[in-house]
Amino acid sequence: MSTTIAIAGGTGNIGKTISDALVAAAKYKVIVLAREAPKNWSPRAPPVIKVDYDDINAVTNILEKHNVHTVISTISVITPESGAAERNLIKAAAKATPTKRLQLPQHQVRLASMAQLRQTDLEWTRFHVGYFLDYYGMPHIETHLPAPFAFVFDIPNKMAAIPGTGDDLISLTYTRDVAKFVVKALDLPKWEEETFCYGDKVTWNQVLKLAEEATGSKFNVVYEDLEKLEKGEVTELPSHATAYAFFPKPLLQTYFSKFGLYLIAGLFDMPTDKSLNKIFPEVKTTTVKEVLDLWKGK
Repeated sequence: MSTTIAIAGGTGNIGKTISDALVAAAKYKVIVLAREAPKNWSPRAPPVIKVDYDDINAVTNILEKHNVHTVISTISVITPESGAAERNLIKAAAKATPTKRLQLPQHQVRLASMAQLRQTDLEWTRFHVGYFLDYYGMPHIETHLPAPFAFVFDIPNKMAAIPGTGDDLISLTYTRDVAKFVVKALDLPKWEEETFCYGDKVTWNQVLKLAEEATGSKFNVVYEDLEKLEKGEVTELPSHATAYAFFPKPLLQTYFSKFGLYLIAGLFDMPTDKSLNKIFPEVKTTTVKEVLDLWKGK
């Protein structure tokens, strides 16, 4: 019997990408947990099971009914309500007899979810992937991510606001490559609390050179100093306005200033020795140059 994987929040964004990869692998039975079934959901896609995360017993019953072995949470935790939903999912998974594993994504702070997991007998891991490479190829790259969050580079407007010197390494990973590694990780006999993978490792100054070569244009570049980032401020890029529908400006400034500080501290540089790249060298990942070259002639 195939192992059943449940993807919470799997109707869009990274969750949909992981769902697609699991279906392509043809090794698992896949279900998607969502508050609402999306319109125009493909009949070839995994079934969507409607859930109310406020009802822990009901979620437990769903996991048991579908004999779910592993839960992958891709819930976007950006509000107290969404954070509570994920913690309730963890409680439900811990109560479900067939459920043994739970995986968290890297994006957004999940300290409360991790604390909740440590109180259970579930085997769990949290994926660390750096920053999504998709954002630097939009709208010319295939992705399920929403409007681009122009962290550091605003390629359409030929502008960059680079944290620090621009010489710190960052791991940039295409979401389709993340999904490949998520599928591979299911085969690991044991999960550690932290799982690392990456697509490409570069500095922002290297990205600047590649972006200017691909677009044939010089960029307007600002280097953000540590003092400004510590105040919770970043230079506003023109395309930030498109993200304000998802993240109000003060919140986006806070996020990106923290990201800049994390970058300078080396937290966006995924360790090679501990990475899934080393365990699964057959996984070929997308390079920054390949994505930026999508801008040629645009």
